[in-house]
Amino acid sequence: MRELLRQRRFADVLTAAASARAAAPADRDVLLSIAIAQRYLGRFPDALGTLAELERHHPRFSRLYEERGRCFVELRNAPEAIDAFLRAVHMNHALAGSWSMLEGLYRMRGESQNAGMAASHVATLRALPPEVVAATGLYADGELAAAEAIVRGYLLKHGDHIEAMRLLARIGIAHKIYLDAQVLLAAVLERAPEYRAARRDYAHVLVELHRYEEARAQIKLLQREEPDDPALKTLYAATCAGIGAHEEAIERYRTFLTGGPVDAEAHLSIGHAQKTLGQTPEAIESYHRAARCRPDFGDAYWSLANLKTYRFADEELTAMRTALALPATSTFDRYHLSFALGKALEDRGEFAESFEHYFRGNELKRPELRYRPELTEQNTAQQIAVCTREFFAARAGYGDPAPDPIFIVGLPRSGSTLLEQILASHSEVEGTQELPNVQQVVARLRGFGPEAGEPRYPRILTTLSAADCAHLGAEYLAGTRVYRGERPRFIDKMPNNFRHLGLIHLMLPNAKIIDARREPMACCFSNFKQLFANGQEFTYGIEDIARYYRTYLELMAHWDRVLPGRVLRVHHEDVVEDLEGSVRRLLDFCGLAFEPQCVSFHENRRSVRTASSEQVRRGINREGLEQWRNFEPWLAPLRDALGDALSRYRD
Repeated sequence: MRELLRQRRFADVLTAAASARAAAPADRDVLLSIAIAQRYLGRFPDALGTLAELERHHPRFSRLYEERGRCFVELRNAPEAIDAFLRAVHMNHALAGSWSMLEGLYRMRGESQNAGMAASHVATLRALPPEVVAATGLYADGELAAAEAIVRGYLLKHGDHIEAMRLLARIGIAHKIYLDAQVLLAAVLERAPEYRAARRDYAHVLVELHRYEEARAQIKLLQREEPDDPALKTLYAATCAGIGAHEEAIERYRTFLTGGPVDAEAHLSIGHAQKTLGQTPEAIESYHRAARCRPDFGDAYWSLANLKTYRFADEELTAMRTALALPATSTFDRYHLSFALGKALEDRGEFAESFEHYFRGNELKRPELRYRPELTEQNTAQQIAVCTREFFAARAGYGDPAPDPIFIVGLPRSGSTLLEQILASHSEVEGTQELPNVQQVVARLRGFGPEAGEPRYPRILTTLSAADCAHLGAEYLAGTRVYRGERPRFIDKMPNNFRHLGLIHLMLPNAKIIDARREPMACCFSNFKQLFANGQEFTYGIEDIARYYRTYLELMAHWDRVLPGRVLRVHHEDVVEDLEGSVRRLLDFCGLAFEPQCVSFHENRRSVRTASSEQVRRGINREGLEQWRNFEPWLAPLRDALGDALSRYRD
């Protein structure tokens, strides 16, 4: 149809669109093509009607508002045209045509200041390479793959360009590839330190990477000129929560409240901080306030469900179902609502409908992600090839000798929070959170961007000297200091660190490593019904979860072979069946004296940041061991995909 439009064969466009709409009635490009053809044919009411339908399906599509503006220009309705063009450029500032039309309309009305503003935008866009303008427009309309292809091609051909580099970083942020975005934005700021928009992006990325102190430094630089900017204040509050200053975070978020619908996000953030502090009734009230501010706010309902102990009332189920049925509800809200409904219905014993919502939530979430299971499996094979018994024997004595860290690794939803709570109840152990520091070391060793052939990491481990490993260990200890108190030992429970135990051994040979393991059906299904705030991209498909669990078993078996005795395996089911025996085994492995408060861990009121925060405050219970069996009629694909992992997980 685009070619037909280019050839100005507008009647043929409408004919072609009729058959295309039969297959995809809400297709964005088809509806836009119809509206354009109708305008050129002089059928302006029809065009506006088509655009109204397009808006119902795709309200964030900037070009529909641009086309609406052109229709109103034809109808000599300047106020409506200006309003439409302004909506278009608000969503997509790279629409040179809309800016040009605004300039002309403002001059016609004698609004010289507004005309000058529009003209400056036109001049700015004309000064940019056409490829960058085109990619920016595609990015604004959500066409990330097309935008990335154009901007990467431009950078490969022309080298560094500040706007192109920032755009590629923003595409990375949209895909949650924060490490690559951080490298790009750092390079932009090195070349253009006064580029405030890039510095804002950089501060946001640093928060996403849990590099809160660095983020604070960037935010303070920005606040010198904009001390009252609400977005910067919100970002600073997020850094407070990030370093564990939750009371300060709550107070800062409360200063943003206005008493209107815009308060939804602030109430949500307050609720998260209260949940972490163990203030469950207060958190529930904050989540309720967030939902009242915006009835389709899926994250507010999911946050209630994610308490694990909350039970929804009938009217709340009705509200969630109503929001899910509304055409205007965003995909982001839809998958949050789907996961929340899955949990609410599971608690009521309505397992068939519950599974439908869990399945739908995963189906809605997966397209946002770029998870490729073969890359995880390739990395596992490379770790096994590089990190041999002989490799470690030749590097005996490498690393920083400090015994401070206790790493808890494994899969999410495997009982790691329970082990953390037990150990953090000891007088010599500090509970922290899922620390990003090992992942940051890996990212630096891996380097930026894709690499042809064999990746640098883990191959680069063979090039590290004793001094390099000692430096990395010391760097890890210094970087984690912000999360610690005065206790001599601390816990890092980032589960995915199981993929990097070779690096951890080289950096910190005296650190303790605990593998939290759970029966595969229970563990995998628990991940499938969990909507994670960040990461864990393998959890949104049955096949991906099973493949990840299998490669986890393969890699942990390798670490057992090449580093015998280095890892303590703790099965969640064993902890539930014999709590005190498991506690004594954990403490013995860590070189800690037995303390009875580790058995009564649920009395510890420390902050807990994971999905299991409320469960570990209730003590040991057997509820979760067999919950997956309620969904057994729908889990045959998971059982088949796990294969012999169902038995060898105990090896």
